[in-house]
Amino acid sequence: MHTPQFDVIIYGASGFTGRLVAEYLNHQYSGRDLRWAMAGRSLDKLNAVRSEMGITADIPLIQADARNAESLAAMAAQAKAVITTVGPYQSYGEPLVKACAEAGTDYVDLSGEPLWMKDMIARYDSLAKASGARIVHSCGFDSVPFDLGVYFTQDIARQEFGQPCREIRGRVRKMKGTFSGGTAASFKETMVRVGKDPAALENLKNAFSLSGAFEGPRQPAGHKVQYEDDLNSWAAPFIMASINTKNIHRSNALMDHAYGQDFLYSEMMLTGDGAQGEAMAQHIASDNSMAKKPPKPGEGPPKEEREAGFYDVLYVGETAKGERIITSVSGDKDPGYGSTSKMIAECALCLALDIDRAETPGGVWTPAPAMGQKLINRLIANAGLKFNIEPS
Repeated sequence: MHTPQFDVIIYGASGFTGRLVAEYLNHQYSGRDLRWAMAGRSLDKLNAVRSEMGITADIPLIQADARNAESLAAMAAQAKAVITTVGPYQSYGEPLVKACAEAGTDYVDLSGEPLWMKDMIARYDSLAKASGARIVHSCGFDSVPFDLGVYFTQDIARQEFGQPCREIRGRVRKMKGTFSGGTAASFKETMVRVGKDPAALENLKNAFSLSGAFEGPRQPAGHKVQYEDDLNSWAAPFIMASINTKNIHRSNALMDHAYGQDFLYSEMMLTGDGAQGEAMAQHIASDNSMAKKPPKPGEGPPKEEREAGFYDVLYVGETAKGERIITSVSGDKDPGYGSTSKMIAECALCLALDIDRAETPGGVWTPAPAMGQKLINRLIANAGLKFNIEPS
């Protein structure tokens, strides 16, 4: 194991989301004993960002480039944990995963790219286990609120009913904000890969494609508009369901199927009752703006829009005996930028400062089994998230 100089390094700190992560650490942890640095390809750009955001010159700058393996290795050797916001990850991400896995350095990203993540598990899980590196993908809006929402719900179910829920429905109750340009770029790159490799389409469709050799039961459909009587609302397909579902089933597998080997999960967006709710659901189901007019990577909404954003997700759980529980996870700020930048920062800090390797050893993880309640505590205390039990 190396002796790190920094608790956390932000790689990509001059990019739009990386700047927000740096702003968050500077504001939230000012005056605290936290050692962190900003990294990227251009020291001039990093210096400009540091000045523009009022970050003290005491915060070090590190030059590192995805095309230069030596620079990534040198950066990884200096950190307990590296945050990377440099995507699409299938284009730029693997060299840093490799560097961290070799160095024994913890790693967090914002990947919602299941085909690339499947590759990283195959190539680096064994190496990370040997070095002690905890590689944790999907540490933003995909998939922290959803992965931890299911984890939280199952924990309450075991306390109240003595068993986990056999089925949980994740339902986005409210959301205001935009998806990031990085998410759009990742979607585009994934579609390019599917076009070149038709077999990849089967992995995209398979809810268990990140769960190793395990193949669970047929999962509930979530790709068509439907009416949910118990919630008095129409429900539409949710664009993040594909990646979130895969991560949640991987979490279950990593925890020795603590949710059960017959666990069912689906994820949709609620649109309200009546004709208006149905019309909204049909509109969402037919919307392909992500493919037609995606936001550009490196760009994002102004601060007032980020501040005005929010999300609120319900988790409706039912045990094999029919016992019912409803929980919710909500976040302030818009999901794609404001909340995501806070979540990924807290994931890195949780790994670096709270989770020892006896508790979570090296390997390729998802957020819930890697950090669990300690991450929930951090998100509640610092990042504007709330985890609640709802009337059922």
